[in-house]
Amino acid sequence: MGTQPLPLDGITVVAVEQAVSAPFATRQLADLGARVIKVERPDGGDFARGYDTAAHGLASHFVWCNRGKESIAVDLKDPRGVRIVRDLIAGADVFVQNLAQGAAARLGLDAAALCAGDPRLIAVDVSGYGPGGPYAHKRAYDMLVQCEAGLVSVTGTDERPVKAGVPAADIAAAMYAFSGVLAALLRRGTTGVGGPVEISMLDSLAEWMGHPLHHGMHGGEPPARTGVAHAVIAPYDAYGTADGAQVLLSVQNDREWRRLAERILKRPELADDPRFATNTARTAHRELTDAEVARAIGGLGAEEAIGELEAAGIACARLNTVREVAGHPQLAARDRWRDVDSPAGPLRALLPPITLPGGPEARMGAVPALGEHTDALLSSLGMTDEESAALRRAGVVA
Repeated sequence: MGTQPLPLDGITVVAVEQAVSAPFATRQLADLGARVIKVERPDGGDFARGYDTAAHGLASHFVWCNRGKESIAVDLKDPRGVRIVRDLIAGADVFVQNLAQGAAARLGLDAAALCAGDPRLIAVDVSGYGPGGPYAHKRAYDMLVQCEAGLVSVTGTDERPVKAGVPAADIAAAMYAFSGVLAALLRRGTTGVGGPVEISMLDSLAEWMGHPLHHGMHGGEPPARTGVAHAVIAPYDAYGTADGAQVLLSVQNDREWRRLAERILKRPELADDPRFATNTARTAHRELTDAEVARAIGGLGAEEAIGELEAAGIACARLNTVREVAGHPQLAARDRWRDVDSPAGPLRALLPPITLPGGPEARMGAVPALGEHTDALLSSLGMTDEESAALRRAGVVA
């Protein structure tokens, strides 16, 4: 462990957040040392707490997105609850919210209003479609935005489009919110002014659509849906092995195709065959290309196929299941797993991807119970035990 602090030590974040997009963004901040105060509803809290019970009785989404935070349960429909949140924000560096469009403004908690009152504050509004335009008030859940952004149209097979298997729109917005906060902190460090940050799920995922979007806009036709295969590179697909596994391989240039033909396919003549000699030709004759590769890989076991492909300098991978990822030898060898405390006991979790060699390890704090820190936070605002108890009896806090 190094002697340097985590990068965000001393930074306080208040978040009125729910679901994935804002919570995943603030979890990144917590991992890097920020104190994150999560404001939840008294009647059940963040609705992601109820998505499932897969993580030892806790919701898998919630466990993933909310470690290392302090939970305060406050009724924002009550002016006393709003005052508590505003008092918390007064002592914070960053405020993040992803309430339904217009809800934060009605409470006076929108980024523009908050930053006008405190120029040093960084306030982040995360929304589905942005504050203006005809979609501003449209409900925006992850799969809906995947559809609106065109991701579903390019994912799947020729017969059927499918959604991404992870909440891609939520994750995209979360990561831009995270990086937006870091950029605003840098700006504040040089100018003294924080300011509002605006993130929309549609903007974020549309940016991630870069290749198919530019291909379609400038090339005339969007890439076809090709399942695991790459739309414009061949061979680049998963192929069945003799022991029932799937191995994906990728040939990125014609030199690699020559090596594949000679050493794996045992068909050196295919290197110069006009149907296969260039990527354009292989893509045009994808069925023939895939048939040749499938024949060769299908005669090998998965480990044998991986070994021969790597020896030939061909990029390859096993098509792993989720359970296989949990036991991945590379993650184990690099000691990437930690136990995180939770109301259900220790839960296994991955270290965050940002590694700072020579510094302290990411702060992977406990997953909070609903309202676990309410009393402590109210006390930090100067409330007496009697005042806190009165608010609790009135249902303003929990």
